[in-house]
Amino acid sequence: MVSERSLEVLKAIVRDYVASREPVGSKTIVERHAFGVSAATIRNDMAQLEDEQLIIAPHTSSGRVPTDKGYRVFVDHLAAARPLSGAQRQAIETFLGASNDLDDVLTRTVRLLSQLTNQVALVQYPTMGHARVQHVELVRLADTRLMVVLITDTARVEQRVIETDVPFDESALSEVRAVVNGATVGLPLQDAPHALRAIPGQLRPEVQPLAGVVVASLVEQVAANRQDRLLMAGAANLAKSEQDFSGGLFPVLEAVEEQVTLLRLFGEMQVDDIAVAASIGAENAEYGLDATSIVAGGYLAARGEIARLGVLGPTRMDYGTNMAAVRAVARYLSRLLGEN
Repeated sequence: MVSERSLEVLKAIVRDYVASREPVGSKTIVERHAFGVSAATIRNDMAQLEDEQLIIAPHTSSGRVPTDKGYRVFVDHLAAARPLSGAQRQAIETFLGASNDLDDVLTRTVRLLSQLTNQVALVQYPTMGHARVQHVELVRLADTRLMVVLITDTARVEQRVIETDVPFDESALSEVRAVVNGATVGLPLQDAPHALRAIPGQLRPEVQPLAGVVVASLVEQVAANRQDRLLMAGAANLAKSEQDFSGGLFPVLEAVEEQVTLLRLFGEMQVDDIAVAASIGAENAEYGLDATSIVAGGYLAARGEIARLGVLGPTRMDYGTNMAAVRAVARYLSRLLGEN
């Protein structure tokens, strides 16, 4: 256990080191922070923090930097996330409010979160385990080409352009469209493939080839909707902090590219639609991300499912600002999806 003043000294070291990337000494703390005690007293506090493995000397200089354990204590004792400015909150509402559908809003969300934090931003698609087919639209583009659009009741829109072996007219397309919607609208996604595969046999022989390619496309689209997926933006921000990764940037980039790994990590973090959690440094070792920290929160999808969003960056990150940004974006996203 450390004293209250030592804890405040730790907070000062974390904030100064995050801002400067330079080891922090007792003299610097006395000059920058109003502790009202001498440098010798601060050195005693720093010795206590070092004994508790909360700070460490990176080399022989008198300065100290936080350890992973130090960052964890800092985050756990963070009184409040730094509030976003009015301009930042307005930017969230303006940028996300212009979204057209779920794909658009999540793409905008991940871009916005990356810009607000200067970190890698991650947004998980809502789980589609309880989603239902709302509508299937078939659009004729040419004699042998059409667009197949699958819309779910969670506002997910999946569209594909496919080719047919033989030409078709609008009459044949209307017939297939009517039967497909009649068989699938209202069905849970997991039940849709079975209903779809029975459709070609219900139609006239001359329409069956068209129905077959439409059904094949829709089965694939349903499968794509049911898979857990992540959107990512801002990977280039890692390069700005390359010197924070002692083992180099490549292992981090390699780990970040593995969506399955990131989804597992997200799944292990205890978040809901209100709380924001942080997983720091060595806590991420089993995922190959021991040089990084992840700040994550939850948002409510249209049917009430909780999905995750967050940011990933070096352990030397501004936790207060990043936690505030994740919380604010998650809350607005929940409200936006709830309204729509």
